[in-house]
Parts: sequence; structure tokens; C-alpha cells
Amino acid sequence: MTRQEATQRTTQRTTQRAVQRAAQRTPLNRERVLRAAVALADTTGIDALSMRRLAQELDVVPMALYKHVANKEELLDGMTDAVVGEIDPPGAGPDWRHVVRARILSARRVLLRHPWAARVIESRTGPTPAVLEYLDSTAGIFREGGLSADLTHHVMHAMGSRLLGFSQELFSTPGAGGSAESGDPADSVAPSDPPDPGLAERYPYIAELAAASHDGDSVVGGGCDDQFEFEFALDLLLDGFERLRDQGWTSAR
Repeated sequence: MTRQEATQRTTQRTTQRAVQRAAQRTPLNRERVLRAAVALADTTGIDALSMRRLAQELDVVPMALYKHVANKEELLDGMTDAVVGEIDPPGAGPDWRHVVRARILSARRVLLRHPWAARVIESRTGPTPAVLEYLDSTAGIFREGGLSADLTHHVMHAMGSRLLGFSQELFSTPGAGGSAESGDPADSVAPSDPPDPGLAERYPYIAELAAASHDGDSVVGGGCDDQFEFEFALDLLLDGFERLRDQGWTSAR
């Protein structure tokens, strides 16, 4: 080893120790706890997250966490708010449908970055502050787009979890990791499965759908393109809402 190489290694070790000491000196606060919890869930999955594991990740004793989150449920609430806070703010534009669409697709991108988040959102007993703020601002887009309060109320119900970028359909896809993505009944008789003539005979229309939509060209292989299906349904809903707005629809009719 040359003197220059030895000097470089010594410098690297010194820098690493300085970084470690700086991290240890960084005071523990709620934001740091939540940020570490989100990163840990992204890496290991939500089922592996525990207060003890999080404390190890932060190099603190578990009791230190309880100064910032009272319990596991409060931790999950905070993680939900941290994730929802990553969604882009509403854009500007004359067409309210494009504004809503862009924001919902931003929410979907965020949840795809954090596959566990949809499951956690669904598990909450009530909306967290960040979720409430997101829903309020989204309702505001509908109202400012000319939808009545009555129609907006029903629109929010019709959209359901799609407002936050995910949907739960008939069946959950095995191994989805809590992403709440849809499962397709046609998958049970898709061509990629071992041939079973009996299934096609018993369920002819499902078999027909499988043959039509499971051709191997999908971005997910021999299954449906989840992103396409999400946007397809989203566009149908938004176009339908606009027609109801133009008709002056009310629930009293």
C-alpha cells in the first residue's frame, strides 16, 4: 500500500466516524421517527415493523420512541400522514377533470413507492389530518369545477379509495404486499395457467375474458395492466361526473 492510499483510507475512516457521530448527535424527534419508520416499512414490509425494530434502526432504546409516538397505532397514523404528504398539490387549469386526474395519479405513484401504505390507510379507524386535508382539497376541486355540494358528496362516495390512488376489487392479488391492488377473476382461467378444459366449460364467459385480455402483451405479463385498468375506470368516472354536472343532477330526483 502506498503512502497516498494509506492516507486516503485514514481520511475515509475519519469521515465515516464523523458522519456516525453526527447522526448520533441528531436529536430524536417525531419527524425523524416517522421518516425512519416509512423507510423501514419500505425495506422490510409493514408486518416486520415494530417499535423495537424501529428503535434498533434509530440506535435508541425503545422507550425513547414513546416520547414522540404514544403507541404503534399513533406511529401508523403518522406514517400515513407522511406518505400522503408526498402527494403533489393540486395543479392549475380550466378543466377540473384534468386537475383531479393528475392529483389522483400522483397519489397512485406515491402508493406504488410505498406498497404497504394502502393497507395501513384502510386499517385506520378514521381519516388522519393529512388525509382529511387531501380529501378536503380534492372536494374543493370538484366544487370549484361547478359540481354542487350534493353531487360532490356522492362523487366522493363513488370514488372511494380511488381518490387516494388505489382500488380494492373482487379479489386481492396474492403477494401484493398490502398494496390493495385488484385481482381479476379471469386470472383463474388465464392461458398462462395449466390447461383445464373443465374450468372453461363451467365458466365460459370468464374464460372468454381471459382469452381477450390475457394475451401476454400486458406490462405485467399474462395478466391485466393494473395501471391501465385504474386509469380506464378513473376516466369513466370523471366523464360521468361531468355529465351529471351538466344535467344539473341532484339526489332529490
